[in-house]
Amino acid sequence: MSTEAATTNFQSSDFQPVAQPPDLRPEVTVSPHDGLRFWQFMIAGSIAGCVEHMAMFPVDTVKTHMQALGSCPIKSVGVHHALRSILKSEGIPGLYRGIGAMGLGAGPAHAVYFSVYEVCKKYFSGGDPNNSAAHAVSGVFATVASDAVFTPMDMVKQRLQLGNSATYRGVLDCVRRVLKEEGFGAFYASYRTTVVMNAPFTAVHFATYEAAKRGLIEISPESASDERVIVHATAGALAGASAAVVTTPLDVVKTQLQCQGVCGCDRFKSSSISDVIKTIVKKDGYKGLMRGWIPRMFFHAPAAAICWSTYEAAKTCVTDIGRYGGKVSGSHSGGGGLER
Repeated sequence: MSTEAATTNFQSSDFQPVAQPPDLRPEVTVSPHDGLRFWQFMIAGSIAGCVEHMAMFPVDTVKTHMQALGSCPIKSVGVHHALRSILKSEGIPGLYRGIGAMGLGAGPAHAVYFSVYEVCKKYFSGGDPNNSAAHAVSGVFATVASDAVFTPMDMVKQRLQLGNSATYRGVLDCVRRVLKEEGFGAFYASYRTTVVMNAPFTAVHFATYEAAKRGLIEISPESASDERVIVHATAGALAGASAAVVTTPLDVVKTQLQCQGVCGCDRFKSSSISDVIKTIVKKDGYKGLMRGWIPRMFFHAPAAAICWSTYEAAKTCVTDIGRYGGKVSGSHSGGGGLER
């Protein structure tokens, strides 16, 4: 009887449950897709783009000279002859003409490039890491957006690469003279060709990269974390080389449009891709459409390896900084949520 009474009294509404002490540990909510925000992808992409293009700039200069037709100083399609001619006329500094324009364009363009890619990949893939079609489509969206940012500075960069100190005194002088003599449209004369070229390039590039990365990880999953830099670099090199070879003809057309009228190079009445192709084939045969494919491949293979490994490392760094900052903030505020 006394036990029943005690139980009845214990269940009385007068007794309220004791509130549990708050959890002083900050709650970390990790969202899918690397857990980074849009601006964090932009920072990582900007770092990767600058490192990639600055490291490979001399190779890009040789490729630009090889692809330019007309009465420009370099006639040979051989890498050795092109390099020797640049060094003979301007020395080592000639390999770096236009690097300032590249620096101004590469950072913002790659920030847009990678952030748009990551957002589109998350949207189109539906969380499926094996969806190569989603990776390819995301790459196309990324290049359309980034090329709108990069094309003007790429045009300035290539004109500086072809000319000498008498042609243009620098980035600002080139921009000012192009605006005065050719108008604003000259900066985007090759945009359509660039997009047409880069759309298949990035489709092949991103699909190959994601597939190669996945395949390399599956070969040795137990050491994937320890060898992630090697995995990203190897997958990036394979993707960059394959995409570069496939799209070389359109890259030749793009160079022709961006460098027309410079150093005696042909000037075209329109920016029609077919007209430029006809001119190239007439002057140099069909082999002219593959001018510069070797330095282009030598550029994009290591460039992609550098870019992807730097990009993944930058994402990790940004994540760690965000996590550390969140912990510090949480310790001061006495709790709360940290969203990455």
